[in-house]
Amino acid sequence: MIAGLVICFVYAVVVWLVFFYFKWIKFSIAWGVVSVLFGLHLLIIFMIGLRFVAPLSTEAKLVQHTIQLTPRLSEPTLVTDVLVAHNQHVKAGAPLFQFDRRPYEYKVRNLEAQLAKAKQDVLIDEADVAISVHKLAKLKDELVYTKYQSQLSANLAKQGAGPKEDAEKWAAQVAAGEAGILEAQADEQRARLRFTSDIDGVNTSVATIQAELALARFYLDNTIMVAPEDGYIMNLQVRPGMVAGDVRFGAIASLICDDDRYLVAQYFQENLKYVKPGQPVEVALDLYPGQIWPGTVEGIWQGSGFGQMLPSGNLPNFNAVPADVPQGQFAVIIRLDDPDQSKFPIGTQGRAAIYTNPKSSFSWMRKVGIRAYSWLNWIYPFSG
Repeated sequence: MIAGLVICFVYAVVVWLVFFYFKWIKFSIAWGVVSVLFGLHLLIIFMIGLRFVAPLSTEAKLVQHTIQLTPRLSEPTLVTDVLVAHNQHVKAGAPLFQFDRRPYEYKVRNLEAQLAKAKQDVLIDEADVAISVHKLAKLKDELVYTKYQSQLSANLAKQGAGPKEDAEKWAAQVAAGEAGILEAQADEQRARLRFTSDIDGVNTSVATIQAELALARFYLDNTIMVAPEDGYIMNLQVRPGMVAGDVRFGAIASLICDDDRYLVAQYFQENLKYVKPGQPVEVALDLYPGQIWPGTVEGIWQGSGFGQMLPSGNLPNFNAVPADVPQGQFAVIIRLDDPDQSKFPIGTQGRAAIYTNPKSSFSWMRKVGIRAYSWLNWIYPFSG
């Protein structure tokens, strides 16, 4: 900057010597126009220095994370109580809304009863296995006796010592006994499969009801909505008596989070040539006329929407950007140094200057400019 001032001073001295002191050339309107235009071109030095040494963003705003508070319920549910007020600060875990618990309590009780019955059915299945085993053993013993009687009757019939009908009767009973054993074996296998059906050591019927019960308890717990983290309640749209939960994407309030708020400032791309994380920043917020807030560059967003292409079967068509269309800008993330971040509500606007070389004279020029903007906020805009 000093070199630029020296050049401008030397130029002014030369103009004075040539036209007014020695009068080597007669000063005229034409020479006046030429001299002024040449002098204005020398001022480009300061414009370039300010743009690259101390770039300024005229569009900076505070950004905070917001959480849409949406009921997570399985069916439309009556809101019985609103435990928070609009713009109220809440801590993580603080109750916000109470929904009607009764339908979910009934569901939980029903499933608890089903679970008890399912566990009892497991004991019954175990007993059925034991009964099937004893029944099969009994049928096998009876079949041995039936085969003995069938063989005895057949021998007596051959010797003419007994009726042939008795032999045929015992033979039919043998066949019936063998069929009964097959049926008993199938019953035993079915009872054993039903009893031994499990997943991770838990009977499948019991596990199914346990899963349904866990889901029912989850919905029961969600009948009271709590704050997911510290923040302010905004856009409160719920009142006792309304029904919520039938539209999953329908939020009933918003939570403005306290943590991790930052300033987004937009800069022309070429002005970011020497900008790096960690460089000092000064911010003039419209909310605080006459004040300057120090900060630090945290990072530069690597890209903008101008370079994004949506998936499509159409081939990209590249056209020259008209001169009257604003140039694409990149966003710079800035963290304000003030320990009390509650001073900076979401949406606060202002200007931000980055000092790539704080010791440069151009940085001092920018400091003067941004302070002038902050003080002018006392009277502008003229809204009365």
